[in-house]
Amino acid sequence: MSRLKHCGRATNRYAGLSKLLAAFGILLTAAPLTVTAQTADTPAYVGSAACTDCHRRQADDWQKSHHAMAWTQPNSDTILGDFDETQFLHRGITTRFGREDGQYVVHTDGPDGSMQRYPVAGVAGLAPLQQYILETEAGRLQSLDVVWDVEEKRWYHLYPDQDLPAGDGLHWTGPYKTWNARCAECHATNYDKNFDPKTASYASTQTEIGVGCESCHGPGQAHRDWALANGDYDPDRWAGLSGSGFSMDFNTGAEAEIQQCAGCHSRREAFEDGTPLPGTPFHDAYRLSPLREGLYHPDGQILDEVYVYGSFLQSKMYSKGVACTDCHNPHSGERLAKGNAICTQCHSAAGNPRFPSLPLTQYDDPAHHFHPEDSSGAQCKNCHMIERTYMGVDGRRDHSFRVPRPDLSVETTAPNACTDCHDDRTAAWASQTVAAWYPDSRHRGPHFSQVFAPARDNPAAQAEGLLGIAEHSGLPGIVRASALDLLAPVSTPAIAARGVPLLSDPDPMVRTAAVPLQRAAPTEAAGHLLPLLQDPMRSVRIAAAREFLGLRIAQMPESATRALGQAMTEWQRSLQNKADLPETQLVMGGIGLTTRNMAAALSAFGEAVEMDPQLVQAWTMIARIQDALGDRQAAVETLNRAIAANPEDIALLLMRADLLP
Repeated sequence: MSRLKHCGRATNRYAGLSKLLAAFGILLTAAPLTVTAQTADTPAYVGSAACTDCHRRQADDWQKSHHAMAWTQPNSDTILGDFDETQFLHRGITTRFGREDGQYVVHTDGPDGSMQRYPVAGVAGLAPLQQYILETEAGRLQSLDVVWDVEEKRWYHLYPDQDLPAGDGLHWTGPYKTWNARCAECHATNYDKNFDPKTASYASTQTEIGVGCESCHGPGQAHRDWALANGDYDPDRWAGLSGSGFSMDFNTGAEAEIQQCAGCHSRREAFEDGTPLPGTPFHDAYRLSPLREGLYHPDGQILDEVYVYGSFLQSKMYSKGVACTDCHNPHSGERLAKGNAICTQCHSAAGNPRFPSLPLTQYDDPAHHFHPEDSSGAQCKNCHMIERTYMGVDGRRDHSFRVPRPDLSVETTAPNACTDCHDDRTAAWASQTVAAWYPDSRHRGPHFSQVFAPARDNPAAQAEGLLGIAEHSGLPGIVRASALDLLAPVSTPAIAARGVPLLSDPDPMVRTAAVPLQRAAPTEAAGHLLPLLQDPMRSVRIAAAREFLGLRIAQMPESATRALGQAMTEWQRSLQNKADLPETQLVMGGIGLTTRNMAAALSAFGEAVEMDPQLVQAWTMIARIQDALGDRQAAVETLNRAIAANPEDIALLLMRADLLP
């Protein structure tokens, strides 16, 4: 398979997608779905400017917030970087920042490696860094890797230790840095990606750039009519709106609020083409990443850039009903109090009547934290919210609010807050010290990380422990789902049988994670999974639909066939919405293999390596398919191209050696 040029690439992508969808056959003719995207029966978006006259205090708080400044137009008020003909050198590439003809411009290496001139098309962020968005072709926006350190007033590279030349999937012009696909949804209001697979181009739209009022509250047309009381508001016209005319009702409690914030503050897979209608349940719009290796430490502490939701779900604060706005002003984004005062509004001798289970005791005291007053060690956040730095300078706090467990560090190698600060001491020292401070602590009991840590290397050996965690209703749902995620690759008929009750668990993340266990019992799987095709949450329905693709079913009742068709259609739409992502092409290639549509599989895997030549697993799948189809010469040629893009990959070199005569 030769490397495709631009036009051929677009055509090839569309053909592959069509073949994959055709592989589902009659399922494509299923009944239409009810969707949450904006329709004629949804109020229109009116823009944040329409809100300010009536909501002046909130608007003033929001105006200079990180939400408002998440994406702005380039001008002298928004650009903080030094564009006075400054230069930055990284691995032989000199990037130059200047102003020409009234525009802010960047001269840097383009997708083919040649130096090109790009006007700045957008500005991302306010502090502690600012990133600049460049348009590499009509409608396609890319985020530059050379960014401005606002505090130190310097240019720096986000990946200083990596060599990412043009043509690498991780180059700033590559698919992982495409603003339209990776970033814009959470930096804009009412965003639609609008990727066209026929032309491999974007025609993205939004009501406004930046996170405006309607990003959280929902479209404002009905609320505006309700507030003006001019006779235009008809509550019967709109379905499912709050009493004041919004799709998102913040009066329904902490859970709804948290899920609304989580849409952007989480590591997740999106199902829709852009911003879900505010008020859409999280698990109906996204699939949350579990506590996987590379993302989280074995005890659930943050490792990679996972944002907040996955951490907060692990916390006792979440289980007790604490909401984001108990600590943060939702309009300014600032904390409601400074220092330890943000914590002592509840964790004190006075307590908080909203949370009656809190022990009434003094926490902001050396008798509790064993550090000098006003020292770093006396700050609640430094012990209970470890900080990790992302994007070079952006420190972010773990929101699991965990009690430090240096004793677990000894056993699992997960970090702990004690040796974060006392980096010249060992975890064993920290464990002994904490045990001396709290000899009778109830926080040193069994922990799921004692199973997760060894299970990451050998899940089969930890199957019983993982099942016990998954079945423990007192543990956070994300922990239980993560146990199932570890079990899925090694499931057996016995594990599948034991996992059946979890398919009806109250937590949608547990239900979703329980689905793949049933692969080990294909004869019984269809009967167990059929009810999930009509689950209230799309994440569960799609998970069930994926499993049916590999099942061989002679006949199903008409109602089950209809439900399966609808769920399959939802899955197909979610894939179409992400057809510009290499990882989606890998999934579609897998679908081609499952449905024995080898042309579609080759097309999808070929598209994946066209987007990202470093996807070795896609190259190897292409070569294996070609060899299995009897075309060994094509397989060797594929491996030659793969090795040219990945010259140091041993697996590719060995595979080619095996195929050569």
